[in-house]
Amino acid sequence: MKAIFVTGGKQYYVAEGDVIYVEKLPNEAGSDVTFTDVLFVNGISGTPYVDGAKVTCTVEKHGKQKKIIVFKYRPKKKYRNKQGHRQPYTKLVVKKISVK
Repeated sequence: MKAIFVTGGKQYYVAEGDVIYVEKLPNEAGSDVTFTDVLFVNGISGTPYVDGAKVTCTVEKHGKQKKIIVFKYRPKKKYRNKQGHRQPYTKLVVKKISVK
């Protein structure tokens, strides 16, 4: 089974057993998370969501992504601004995709 669901303002296309990285969730590592905002399951698309569809995942860990450097400058104006950023994430393993 394959599904498309929404979390953190993004859409994820998954199958059972997939490992995905999503925006950080408040759940603890080892707990289960159920997503009910499912847009598509096995050829069935919703308007906008499929009724009774659920994607169940297990939280494997939390972490931060690789650092990116944001460097802004204005030529000939002596303006330079260097800033780093590490985005937090949650690693999920898709356990089950179900439809009523």
